[in-house]
Amino acid sequence: MTDTTIRSVADLPTTVEPAIVIGAGAAGLAVAHALMNAGVPTAILEKESRLAEPWHRRHQQLHLNTHRDLSSLPGLPYPPGTPAFPHRTVVIRHMNDFREENRLPVQFGVAVEEIAFKGDHWAVRTSAGLRLARNVVVATGRDSQPFTPEWKGMKDFAGRIIHSADFGDARSYAGQRVLVVGAGNSGFDALNHLAGIDTAAIWLSARSGPALLPKRIGKIAVHRLSPFMARLPLRVADAVMAATQRLVFGDLTKFGLPPARGGGASRLTSDYTAIAADDGAVSAIKAGKITVVPGIREFTRDGVVLANGSLIHPDIVIAATGYRTGLEPMVGTLGVLDAKGVPLFNGGQADPKLPGLWFTGMRPSIRGCFANAGILAKAIARRIAGSASHQPGASR
Repeated sequence: MTDTTIRSVADLPTTVEPAIVIGAGAAGLAVAHALMNAGVPTAILEKESRLAEPWHRRHQQLHLNTHRDLSSLPGLPYPPGTPAFPHRTVVIRHMNDFREENRLPVQFGVAVEEIAFKGDHWAVRTSAGLRLARNVVVATGRDSQPFTPEWKGMKDFAGRIIHSADFGDARSYAGQRVLVVGAGNSGFDALNHLAGIDTAAIWLSARSGPALLPKRIGKIAVHRLSPFMARLPLRVADAVMAATQRLVFGDLTKFGLPPARGGGASRLTSDYTAIAADDGAVSAIKAGKITVVPGIREFTRDGVVLANGSLIHPDIVIAATGYRTGLEPMVGTLGVLDAKGVPLFNGGQADPKLPGLWFTGMRPSIRGCFANAGILAKAIARRIAGSASHQPGASR
């Protein structure tokens, strides 16, 4: 941010706010709640016009892969009778109930464009003007921007290419030849729904196999064991997941699925790869309804050439190829992002050279995003409330 963005000294705000939270998703709401409970006045800036906009945009069949009891915001359980894996509409209602019950001051329609460090406070340039704050918590989410690779020839492809974020109604794929690219969490979510549809063909293009767990083993929801798993050393957690995957599903390499590049818990930490959940896709792979194929080499007008040189002819390609944070315009000049655009620190961690800058909800967790949001929120609130940096400044 440069002074050229300010037209006159009169345009400069004089009040330095104690804390600004950017983003009113689960992580943003949780940290704002924790800060206010700790006595830190907090403003919440949300670029959308309503809460839970990403949840509104996702497909109608979407349910959480995490269990209800570990997927609520702090102090607000889901109503009695809520299914174990809540539907997206239930999650939307839950987030709105949390905001209303805790009277969280969300300011809608305010997009943050850039933040800059001014020595003892932060300048926050927004679509509604400049704000100053002692602390800024960035909670815009790790899946802010769907990412689709630039495959060779894709612009000439006569079929449709969509991102898994735009999956839509599973029934619309009836009679279609569908290629799902990516065997991660988003890919298996799409496959779980497609497995119950009368499609003409389904292919799964996988360069490596996933860390894959069933939603349930018998009547046990596997995610309920996540707090225990989170306490294990990474190598032990990797071994437990791998053993569970093998015992439940058998050797999936027999059906063409490549081996995973590493353990599930380790990949959560090293490259932020979420653990996939099976709810019917594996049975469809074993039954031959879903055919596992190699990675994509290139597109032609009427087909897709795979890494082994074979050609398939999908009508629609679903790119389950992940997301990006999209944080570069906001904080890209601060040296706080890795090569993938993920913040180098998260939760109660901070860069001592940039006091008052915090990130939350930017990495996947074995506990799930809601449970982790509460944990990180408490850590950030303790750090801010325990310092003098939350005291409002009178003037500059």
